[in-house]
Amino acid sequence: MNRAIPALILSAAALVPVWRYTPSTATTTTATAEPAPSASTSTSGDSTVVSGPTIDTEKGPVQVQATFKGDKITAVKMLQQPNHPQTEAAVPKLIEETLEAQSADIDTVSGATITSDAYRKSLQATIDKNDASASSADSAADSSSGSSSSGAADTESAARTVAGSTVNTSKGDVQVQVTFDGDEISAVRMLKQPDHPQTEAAVPVLIKATLEAQSADVETVSGATITSDGYRKSLQAALDAKG
Repeated sequence: MNRAIPALILSAAALVPVWRYTPSTATTTTATAEPAPSASTSTSGDSTVVSGPTIDTEKGPVQVQATFKGDKITAVKMLQQPNHPQTEAAVPKLIEETLEAQSADIDTVSGATITSDAYRKSLQATIDKNDASASSADSAADSSSGSSSSGAADTESAARTVAGSTVNTSKGDVQVQVTFDGDEISAVRMLKQPDHPQTEAAVPVLIKATLEAQSADVETVSGATITSDGYRKSLQAALDAKG
């Protein structure tokens, strides 16, 4: 009988309600990946920021954003790039060459060919878009100025961009675009060029020689005779068209 008493006490204790702790409802925030920025243009003061298109590569997407002050590239930033050591090392070189060349005609970085090609394509798109915006602005300014003599003088003194003829070569098409500041050649850009390493290396040399000579009388670059000849012909056509 004495042994039964503890057992009864334990059974009764089991019937006593047990307090349960009910945790408060937590608020869970789910992070949503931001969509990749698309090609766009924005203006801040006298600078224009243009985002190029996203170029998909087997290494990953590549997207370039360039800041322009007029026709001059003042800054370049990568919006998207492959997460790869060779890309990380290549990007600063590509940006540095862009600021020096003031165009997308820059050399491929060794070990990062795919990224370099995509970079040039996205960058070229920003340059084309900036040129188109500038041309639209110039057209609007010309329309508002009417036929007044002061408007004509402003148009004459403004920078003018002229595209030369396309020259077909055995290596591929060559076409040059020239920007004039009055009678001076202030910039040269390749609209078309052969996809060839020797051409890639020759173009910056040809452009530099043109800016120094202020004419199409520039020397042939060794190893790129065909491209040099096509370059001079297209350049001369641009000079002739400018008058």
